[in-house]
Amino acid sequence: MSVNHLEAENLQLWRGDRHVLKGVAFGLGRGECLQVTGANGAGKTTLLRTLCGLMVPEEGRVLCEGRDVRADLPAFHSSLMYLGHEAPLKADLTARENLYYWIGVRRRIAMAGLDAALARVGAAAWCERLVRTLSAGQKRRVALAGLALMFAPLWLLDEPTTNLDAEGQQVVGALMAEQLARGGAIVVATHQQLPAAVHAARILELAP
Repeated sequence: MSVNHLEAENLQLWRGDRHVLKGVAFGLGRGECLQVTGANGAGKTTLLRTLCGLMVPEEGRVLCEGRDVRADLPAFHSSLMYLGHEAPLKADLTARENLYYWIGVRRRIAMAGLDAALARVGAAAWCERLVRTLSAGQKRRVALAGLALMFAPLWLLDEPTTNLDAEGQQVVGALMAEQLARGGAIVVATHQQLPAAVHAARILELAP
């Protein structure tokens, strides 16, 4: 599925008696980045999980190409890459093995491409170590290598620079800039300033 236009239409979502998403609406086209901001607990992660179909709003819809994504979630999921707070890594596999299986279920991946992605994010030196031995920042770099390998039209990123040093944050900026340059779209939830390489992101601020 292509993602020429993504739209959130009056999203309303409660968690228990707490009204988290209060009529959230936006449109996003090719080559555009939307930065979702707000205080802790404002609903940034909830919005991302709702956009990708992991949470169901009480009211409103998420539309892709004008069609409700819930009409065919597998097709919609094939067009996106969701990177949450915790990368989907298996503790008892190496960083390299994790990437091979994680990305390999979505697309055919050559070992040369996998190794190049690990090198690009600064993970080549320790890619044969078990993930359970890695620091939080190293695990985040493995997840970033996954972004580099998955050419999905839509990226949904939740605090992508968490636990990264300045060099790692520059890697995030470069990956995001490339995604936008090739016509991809990004929704990124963060209360931090985006890397300098990402220009002219629109802002959606969620009220607590």
